Amino acid sequence: MLLNSLANLQSEKSSHVATMFRLILPSIALLLIICSNRHSAVVSAIGFSIVGYIATDWLIPRVGQSFVKIGLYGKDQSKPGKPVIPESVGAVSATVYLLVMFLCIPFMFYKYMVTTTPGGGIRGASIEENGDLTGNLFPHGKLSEYLSSILCLESTALLGIADDLFDLRWRHKFFLPAIGAIPLLIVYYVDFGATHVLVPTFVQPWVKMTNIDLGWMYYAYMVSMTIFCPNSINILAGINGLEVGQSIVLGILALINDALYLAMGPNASWESHRFSAVIILPFLGVSAALWKWNRWPAKVFVGDTYCYFAGMVFVVVGILGHFSKTMLLLFLPQIFNFVYSCPQLFNLVPCPRHRLPRFNDADWLLYPSRANLKDEPPKAFFKPILRVLHKLKLIDLEFEGDKIVSCTNMTLINLALVWFGPMREDKLCNLLLVLQFFIGIAAILTRHALGLLLFGHDNLWAIV
Repeated sequence: MLLNSLANLQSEKSSHVATMFRLILPSIALLLIICSNRHSAVVSAIGFSIVGYIATDWLIPRVGQSFVKIGLYGKDQSKPGKPVIPESVGAVSATVYLLVMFLCIPFMFYKYMVTTTPGGGIRGASIEENGDLTGNLFPHGKLSEYLSSILCLESTALLGIADDLFDLRWRHKFFLPAIGAIPLLIVYYVDFGATHVLVPTFVQPWVKMTNIDLGWMYYAYMVSMTIFCPNSINILAGINGLEVGQSIVLGILALINDALYLAMGPNASWESHRFSAVIILPFLGVSAALWKWNRWPAKVFVGDTYCYFAGMVFVVVGILGHFSKTMLLLFLPQIFNFVYSCPQLFNLVPCPRHRLPRFNDADWLLYPSRANLKDEPPKAFFKPILRVLHKLKLIDLEFEGDKIVSCTNMTLINLALVWFGPMREDKLCNLLLVLQFFIGIAAILTRHALGLLLFGHDNLWAIV
C-alpha cells in the first residue's frame, strides 16, 4: 500500500514537472525571439530551436500510427518479439526544421528590413538607428546563402522521403545529394569562390609559392563531401538512437568550433560562423526531440530521410561557413566506418543485407554479427588480409581447422563489440557517441595546432 502511494506520488510529481516544462519552454522561446530583433540572429536561432523542439516533440507521437497505416514501419531486430514501430519519422523533424527556418528569416534580417533601410524602394543607402546615412546595403549575399541552404536541405529531405517510400537502390541514390547541392555550390562560386589552399612553410622555398589554386578540383572535393556526409550517417546506423545521436554530437562539435572563432577569431570570420550557428541551433532542437523518441528503447525509427537531411546540414555549414576541411575532420569515425566497410561494400567479402549486431533474447545483450564465409568464400587475394586484420584485432575470424568459415561484419558498431565485448544496446550507442565526441574535440585541437606548425599561424589566432 505504501509502495503504491509512493509510486502515485512520484508519478504525480513527474506530471507536474512535465506541465511546468511545457509552459516554461515556449515562454523562453518567445522571449528570446522578441529580444533578438535588434541584437543577434544567434539569439533568435536559440529561440527557434526551442520552438522546433516543442513542435517536433508534440507531432511525433501523434503522427506515428499514420506512418504505420501507410506501410512505413519496421521491426526492431534488437528487442524480444521484434516489435513493429513507425519508420521514417525523421521526415517530421526535417519538415519542422524547414518551417522553422522559414519563420526565422524576418528575425535574421530584421534590422536591415526595418531599422536601417530608408524604404520606398531605395536600395542605394541605409539609415542607421541614429538617423545617419551610411553605405551599408541590405546583405543580399547573406540572404542568398540562407535561401540556397534551405533549398538544398529541402531537396535532400525530398530525396530521403523518396528513398523511404520506394526503397531506392544504392546505385540510383548514391549521387543524388550532389544534384540537390547545386544551388549551394553556385552561391559559393558567386559570393566567395575561393579555391586555393595554403602551402606549408617548409615547402614554400621549394615550390616558390604560398598557396595553390585547385580550381575545379576544389569543387570536386565539395561535391564529394555532399555525397559522403549524408551517406556516411546512413551507413553508421542500426541501433536505437545512433543516427540522431551522432548528428547531435556533430552539431555540438560544430558549435564549439563556431564559438572558438566568435570568441577568438578574426572579425572577418565572424559572419561565416554566425551563419553556421544559426543553421545548426534549430537543427539541434528538432534532433533532440527526435532523439527523445528514437533512443533506447526506440518508439520510432528515423529512416533514410533524417540521415540524408542531417548529413546535408553539415555540408551546408561546412561549405558556406568556410570550414569544410575542419568539418570533414569531425567525420573521422564515419570515414573510418566507411573505409572499414569497403571490403563488404565492394563484395570482396560477402555482405549480408543487414549487418546489425546479433541480439540475444536471454541476456538482452548485443553480440557481433557474422558473415558466412563457408558458403560464400571471400575473394582469394583477400584471405591473407583477413588473417592480418584478425591478428590486429580489427575483426574476429572463426575457423574450422585451417579454413576460415566466418568473420565479424565490418562496421564500427561490430568492431566496438569485438573490442569491448557484448553489451546492451543503449550502452553500445552511448559508447559510440562518447567516442565520436572525444575524437571530434581532438580533431579540432589538432587542426589548429597543425595550422601553427605547418603554416606558422592559424586563422583562429591571427588574421590571414
